[in-house]
Amino acid sequence: MTLSLSPAHSCPPTYRLVPVAAPTDTAAQERPDAEGQAWPPVADAARLHFVSGKGGTGKSTVAAALALALAAGGRRVLLVEVEGRQGIAQLFDVPPLPPQETKIATAEGGGEVFALAVDLETAFLEYLDMFYNLGFAGRAMKKIGAVEFATTLAPGLRDVLLTGKIKECVVRTDKAGRPVYDAVVVDAPPTGRIGKFLDVTRAMSELAKGGPIHSQSQGVVRLLHSEQTVVHLVTLLEALPVQETADAVTELRAADLHLGTVIVNRNDSRFLPREAQADAAKGRIDADAVRSGLATAGIELSDDDFAGLLTETIEHAATLAAQDESADRLDEVKVARMHLPALVDGVDLGGLYELAERLTEQGVR
Repeated sequence: MTLSLSPAHSCPPTYRLVPVAAPTDTAAQERPDAEGQAWPPVADAARLHFVSGKGGTGKSTVAAALALALAAGGRRVLLVEVEGRQGIAQLFDVPPLPPQETKIATAEGGGEVFALAVDLETAFLEYLDMFYNLGFAGRAMKKIGAVEFATTLAPGLRDVLLTGKIKECVVRTDKAGRPVYDAVVVDAPPTGRIGKFLDVTRAMSELAKGGPIHSQSQGVVRLLHSEQTVVHLVTLLEALPVQETADAVTELRAADLHLGTVIVNRNDSRFLPREAQADAAKGRIDADAVRSGLATAGIELSDDDFAGLLTETIEHAATLAAQDESADRLDEVKVARMHLPALVDGVDLGGLYELAERLTEQGVR
């Protein structure tokens, strides 16, 4: 194989062995998704997409990219966050979001992405006004801090209010009777909390046996368990994220919620042929053959740089081997799978569009 070298951007400088042929994502081309289709029909039919994942897997980034991909072709998509972090504003480099729906991006083909940072206090006041005509009383409660007290006293109320607001966005129609949004994407709580967050039935039963709260919750339950709703799980090819993903799949299936796809984020590119990977991961590299190949390509390295090249090759091979083990574990989770690359320059607005394009290539529409 003809070889070239690229800087690894570390200090002191080391070098990475790079095949002239374009590298491939670690798992994307070698492991078809578990269900035979990256973007399955259940996801294609849905209008409400919850995106969850272990903390640190990039679920917020993936949710933003998914919203852009779904908006392509002239569609209107709402991207919602529920954790009060203003993560959407940071990703799209816009000012902090108000508690109203705000346009934040355009997509290919004239599509539009709107964003909403659901504010618990605002949702509670809207609820009081909508179901009890207590708008004035609600504002008075806000002044004395009773809103925070009420949601703290009844923790299940928080999730009922948040999911209720999401449901209102999904079912809202314009004057012609058409849905205002073609799709709603929710940057949902992490996998450790997603099951409880979506289990509105339990939260509702802890709060009320009848009345507006009961009726509101029943409407949310019907939506969350319908074919209009899917849950996507973001993971990395690492042991803990994969285990949490497997646990979440079991929990969500037990709750009769529809799973969309597992999205493997930050796939490392494979710079080694598979047949050489196992030996390299164990430190077995034919240094003389590598030196000879470099000489044939007209490349000379100092002893220090050559040693750095071999060290980084071993580290890269070991990373790939560990990822392959995690991918084997993920194969046991029978859910459709998609893959996204690691962004070399980090996550910025351009990177979001790049990830959205990758999702489109895998069938998101």
